[in-house]
Amino acid sequence: MKITNAKVIVCSPGRNFVTLKIETDEGIYGIGDATVNGRELAVASYLQDHLVPCLIGRDASQIEDIWQYFYKGAYWRRGPVTMAAIAAVDVALWDIKAKAANMPLYQLLGGASRKHMLTYTHANGETIEETADKVAAFQEEGWKAIRVQAAVPGQPITYGVEKVGSLSQAEDKPRETSWDTPTYLRFLPKLLDHLRDRFGFDLHLLHDVHHRLTPQEAARLAKDVERHDLFWLEDAVPAENQESYRLIRQHSTTPLALGEVFNTIHDCRQLIQEQLIDYIRTTPLHAGGITHVRQIAGLAALYHIRTACHGAADMSPITMGAALHFDRWVPNFGIQEYAFHPEETKNVFPHEWHFKDGYLHSGEKPGHGVDIDEKAAEKYPYRRAYLDVARLSDGTLWSW
Repeated sequence: MKITNAKVIVCSPGRNFVTLKIETDEGIYGIGDATVNGRELAVASYLQDHLVPCLIGRDASQIEDIWQYFYKGAYWRRGPVTMAAIAAVDVALWDIKAKAANMPLYQLLGGASRKHMLTYTHANGETIEETADKVAAFQEEGWKAIRVQAAVPGQPITYGVEKVGSLSQAEDKPRETSWDTPTYLRFLPKLLDHLRDRFGFDLHLLHDVHHRLTPQEAARLAKDVERHDLFWLEDAVPAENQESYRLIRQHSTTPLALGEVFNTIHDCRQLIQEQLIDYIRTTPLHAGGITHVRQIAGLAALYHIRTACHGAADMSPITMGAALHFDRWVPNFGIQEYAFHPEETKNVFPHEWHFKDGYLHSGEKPGHGVDIDEKAAEKYPYRRAYLDVARLSDGTLWSW
């Protein structure tokens, strides 16, 4: 089965997405997601100018060799643009292979390890009470795990406190937000106290620090919230210095999650081998596709670490479909994030995966079960967009 064509589709149905469609001489095609938030045109150009010409004429079934060709064949390896482009190729080829075999992708990977996937979504509020009310609403819908964020008093904008599924990106230049660590460290336990008093301990609660703390501050916070029995504390410190997590581990048993910005197994090897985290959050999109996240999951399993693929709305439904089939198979699955997509995104990317009774279901269609409506995509041209940046009160630029 030869690859006859591959094209890159950039569209913005609510957010910007970069999609690769690979076609074959047997009439079977597959699609993959290459979106890198804020670098969409860079990854689209890399795909179109460098990878697509090397795909034409290749055997679509040789997934591993093609992955190695694009990874080892590039002297300047790794990085978000390169690995997202490789991921798009990889996921599209797995989609083709599963369609050719007439089976859902999880079956091709080795079969189901579970019937459905525990998932969590985001409850965000301007006040503690508003966050609690949103938790209650999600609980009524059947959600069993919920990430909780609330506006930090005195801060005009707080990370995570946005309308669910909204496009919180500036188009002219990055929006600048402020950050106050001491206020946050005092506030978060109050939020969690209120939620545990109202909902008890049967509901899984998660919280995202979003790389804002120093190791000592993170260790203090992890210890302070032990009584709240969090499912996890996410991205406590910036991920570049992995040794930072040793200090947090020394002071607390609060579970830790990390890895949504990681691109390869090398980014998380120390964290896994020293058992400094409990959940690895790499995705098929940003970590080189199904082929590479399988390697990461295999290493993590040796150290009792579970998978928890990132599932933000800035990744297309293609990535969610691929992740759910990976989740369905992977033995050491933990949980899957789902932050919702707006209706226009769903219309461009029709998909079989769905939420029911607190769980996500991958579906049973051959492939990863996601398609793209190219005519619908044409209605939503690319628009430049930025994520926020953060500064301390004295003007110092801080991690967002």
